[in-house]
Amino acid sequence: MSLPRTLAIDVARNLVMVAQLIDEDPEKAYGYSRVALRLASRVAAVREAAGFAAYATQKYSEALAEFRAARRMTGSVELWPVMADCERGLGRPERALAMAGEPEVQKLDKAGQVEMRLVAAGARRDMDQLDAAIVTLQSPELASSSVQPWTARLRYAYADALLAAGRDDEARSWFAKAAESDKDGVTDASDRLAELDGVEFVDAMVEDEAPQAEAAAEAAPEPVVAPEEDDLTDEVVADLDLDEDDDEDEDDEAGEDDDVVAASEEEKESEKASDSKEGSDKE
Repeated sequence: MSLPRTLAIDVARNLVMVAQLIDEDPEKAYGYSRVALRLASRVAAVREAAGFAAYATQKYSEALAEFRAARRMTGSVELWPVMADCERGLGRPERALAMAGEPEVQKLDKAGQVEMRLVAAGARRDMDQLDAAIVTLQSPELASSSVQPWTARLRYAYADALLAAGRDDEARSWFAKAAESDKDGVTDASDRLAELDGVEFVDAMVEDEAPQAEAAAEAAPEPVVAPEEDDLTDEVVADLDLDEDDDEDEDDEAGEDDDVVAASEEEKESEKASDSKEGSDKE
């Protein structure tokens, strides 16, 4: 379906934000996907993006509906594994296993088939079928020495299943293989391997805090303590005395001003009395 240019630009901007945020902030990515969906719900790419955003926020029912809509629009089977995983998320591992046996799986490329195998093994584990999960993961892709985009995750899943089954030595070996192939840090295989070896990681930041705190304490100035009266220096006392002298001078000046005002008032009264007498004599 084609869109008007302005609308297409708006939709594209929202889809770009979904792609940028889906790993670091799935909720925001989901919000952008809903905007894109309102703008262009009949575009397969929008439905697919909305599905992955919902999947990332564990809204599996909504994700499954979007993936089904996208599949109807395109006729592609590439979303089959993630659709099966949504069934797992909804607590229906038996449906995920049923999908793993459908003809659509044979139409998937190698990466899709490996993904489907991982989903099926996860469904087995959901049903407490550990041995069946281990057998499900055993495949030519697992045994291959070549490193492919799916290799680290496949080896990690196999190691984790072995560990859950109590086969610690084998699990350690496969965690090591997973770590070796995980150049992008997709899994925490290195941490799991170290845990099995009894290695404890110490946060270097925590170790550095003590010496930094000591250094800060040494560099900090001595706390200011309010001095006792006896500790006041002569200079401060002199300043205080000067302030008192100033106050006395101000009091003296105020007294002088009062005397001047009083004298002035007396002169005015005398002048009034004299004028009044002169007027009486003229009459």
